[in-house]
Amino acid sequence: MTESPHPLNLAGEPRAFFGRRSGKRLHRGQDALYRDVLPALAITLGDEPLDPRTLFPDARRLMLEIGYGGGEHLARQAVEQPDTGFIGCEVFTGGIAKLLEAIDTRDIGNIRLFTDDALKLVARLPAASLDAAYLLYPDPWPKTRHHKRRFVSALTLAELARIIVPGGFFHFATDIEDYADWTLAHLLREPGFAFKPELPGSWHTPFPGWVATRYEEKARREGRMTSFYFSFRRV
Repeated sequence: MTESPHPLNLAGEPRAFFGRRSGKRLHRGQDALYRDVLPALAITLGDEPLDPRTLFPDARRLMLEIGYGGGEHLARQAVEQPDTGFIGCEVFTGGIAKLLEAIDTRDIGNIRLFTDDALKLVARLPAASLDAAYLLYPDPWPKTRHHKRRFVSALTLAELARIIVPGGFFHFATDIEDYADWTLAHLLREPGFAFKPELPGSWHTPFPGWVATRYEEKARREGRMTSFYFSFRRV
């Protein structure tokens, strides 16, 4: 496996881990959610570090989901854990709109959204400020020349280790074996995380309480029947 390139652009800013921001045009209701709901939930970065507890003053735990897609997992977790504050990072307008619909219709009050590169936000968070982070079914960028766009890299893992409290977890799921191998190899070289599965092959067992995402269901329809569910503990 080739080490991933440093995910910074020439200006020293985080490299984009996505190719585009929009797909289908938003319908009128989604446009209204962008206008009326998103502003109150959107995280805007300033020049100073962002303490996530200022976003959720009463939360007992703080969690981050990077690239939440349509937001099914994030919305469900937020409803099931009302005493936890959730930050969701996503750049695709369709996914953001779907999560805004869930937030609005289900009256979810413990989610805040960042709509730019997740690494920009991660870099501004204080050390040991989150209890856990999720990266679920990220784009695998299968072509070698695109591996620099994979979110998992030495830099991003070091940053996640910095912001997750000792004893917290980084949860990663994929149905692409090459990306699973890539991630495991990178994590085993990151001293801030430990990987201690209970049994060999237990990483094929979904996380407790897991409900398949639409991406996972699509993978099954396309014949990719095996997924990998890694939980790396912050030491």
